Amino acid sequence: MALNLNHKENKFSIGDTVKVHQKISEGEKTRSQIFEGMVIAIKNRDTGKSFTVRRIGSQKIGIEAIFPILSPNIEKVEVVRHGVEGSRHAKLYYTRYKSNREVEKIYSRFISKEKTKALKPKNKVTKKMTKAKTAKKSSTKK
Repeated sequence: MALNLNHKENKFSIGDTVKVHQKISEGEKTRSQIFEGMVIAIKNRDTGKSFTVRRIGSQKIGIEAIFPILSPNIEKVEVVRHGVEGSRHAKLYYTRYKSNREVEKIYSRFISKEKTKALKPKNKVTKKMTKAKTAKKSSTKK
């Protein structure tokens, strides 16, 4: 279960929105085609690794493409938007059945939780700690 992947010098993970630049040869001519979408899965190990990218096409039809990481046809992978840090799922197949709006809600919920964690003070004094300190002070005075 890989959650992160390196392609050349770019690092991306599950839930990131990426642009995959792909070489396509038609007869003698070659051109570059871009496939942009969210990484929903990273499979296998070592040389056999591949990643699945999903995007919503015209008429709201989902399109998925599986790219082998060591394929010579992949020119580069650009990260457009980083997804959720510390994703709990290795495969985000459940996003297939959700609309873009619902997927954005998932991300916004996670981001709001992180913001509230950052705002809370780290040195939180509890009632037990204050009682212990006062008891220690009173015992030393005697």
